[in-house]
Amino acid sequence: MADDARRALVRRLDLVADLDDADRAAITKLPITTKEVEADVDIVREGDDVNQCCVLVDGFTCRYRDIRDGKRQIIAFHVPGDIPDLHSLHIHRMDHNFASTTRSRIGFIPHDAIWELCISRPNVAAALWLETLIDGAIFREWMVGLGRRTGKSRTAHLLCELAVRLRAVGLAPSDVFHLPLTQHELADALGLTVVTVNRVLQEFKQEGLLDRERARLTIKNWPALARAGDFDPNYLHMRVPITMGAQSMSVD
Repeated sequence: MADDARRALVRRLDLVADLDDADRAAITKLPITTKEVEADVDIVREGDDVNQCCVLVDGFTCRYRDIRDGKRQIIAFHVPGDIPDLHSLHIHRMDHNFASTTRSRIGFIPHDAIWELCISRPNVAAALWLETLIDGAIFREWMVGLGRRTGKSRTAHLLCELAVRLRAVGLAPSDVFHLPLTQHELADALGLTVVTVNRVLQEFKQEGLLDRERARLTIKNWPALARAGDFDPNYLHMRVPITMGAQSMSVD
């Protein structure tokens, strides 16, 4: 199971950085312990002192903040291969929560091991640094959506982003794929009500853009969905083009 975590990490870093065989071999020697967690479980809580980083092996996770009135704001979704708390190498006390949205498998890597890897393999250190920069780029894009896009546009944008990220790691090989997010979770990420999210999804269905049945999402008209969300994938900074429908998403 630890080998799965190492492969997921290599696959993710290969998407954004130019690793050589020695870099990949060093990553595969990282000491990783894995753990299965059920859905809706906090893996790390706000205020926790942490000494290890997590890599998502299977499943789906999110980062979120609790609001005083009992509501929450989801600030990121994560797909397999992502390292949701890489920033904890420098900021040891968590300022938000990291949780599973569905049953997931998480790999835990001690900070000391990552530091040793960075010292011995500068190329890997640069790749990990790039990961944090891309994380920031995604945050900025979400901020633009929350501040300036309509509810319909930001919903389309989020679905496009997740489709591209899932396809990049081989989890959306067709226009029909597994997206295990409830309407409540989408609403908490988009700053919308559940009623609004439901209405928007119904509008997309009526317009022939997509269909959603439980956790299965079918994108029927990728160009139209991307236009609705004003979606430009360049902020994901992937090194390889990702083809969605008949459209190549060159994200370099």
